[in-house]
Amino acid sequence: MPVVASPAKTETPRHAAFVRVTHWLTVVAFVALLITGGEIVISHPRFYWGEIGNVNTRPLFIIPIPSSRDMVPTGYKYVMPDQNGWSRYLHFQAAWLLVFTGAVYLIAGLGTGHFRKNLIPVPGDRTPRAHWRRIAQYIRRVPPDASEIRSYNVLQRTTYLTVIFILFPLVIWTGLALSPGFNSAFPFLVNVLGGRQSARTLHFFVSGALLLFLIVHIVMVAVSGFWTRTKPMIIGRPASIEEEP
Repeated sequence: MPVVASPAKTETPRHAAFVRVTHWLTVVAFVALLITGGEIVISHPRFYWGEIGNVNTRPLFIIPIPSSRDMVPTGYKYVMPDQNGWSRYLHFQAAWLLVFTGAVYLIAGLGTGHFRKNLIPVPGDRTPRAHWRRIAQYIRRVPPDASEIRSYNVLQRTTYLTVIFILFPLVIWTGLALSPGFNSAFPFLVNVLGGRQSARTLHFFVSGALLLFLIVHIVMVAVSGFWTRTKPMIIGRPASIEEEP
């Protein structure tokens, strides 16, 4: 009797296509925002609280670096190259890419149940003890088990939810609050932050928190197995243990 070939088994992607595309677009936008944001800070490395802040205003704190503008007092006799023009333009464009990408991710994530299935911790893990247990495993460098190749652990889920629903909305809100047009249209959303200069200071700290997340994220990807973690975010299919170099 002829042998009938069985249909090929279809493997469920580790990450949906919309997750992979929005992830890498977010990487591009965030790197551009970090570089251009750094150039903008260099132009005036003084931070204030309230509505008004300038060289004649007492700063809340100062980043101890030379400025790219000679009228900004920093205590240094050296002036950095002024990159403020192109950096502000690209910062604005990258911010809109981040907003658009985030909106697509949010809509698709809600529509497909991505947040409920992949990011919200299961009932048994919604305790501080579960989080500390996973932190202890990281500290002891316990290798991830097979289940973590296809699913996030409780610490990852909580961290990603915090970044997606708290830090990113805050960095967008505080960034928009620096725009005179946004200030005129929605003064309450600026005043509740304490004013435009307060929004700038908060924007700086939230951006720092996101940068810290990025550094820790890259380190943990490397520690957990770079190819095992990166391959699913590129092609969707999870890498097997045997594929890890």
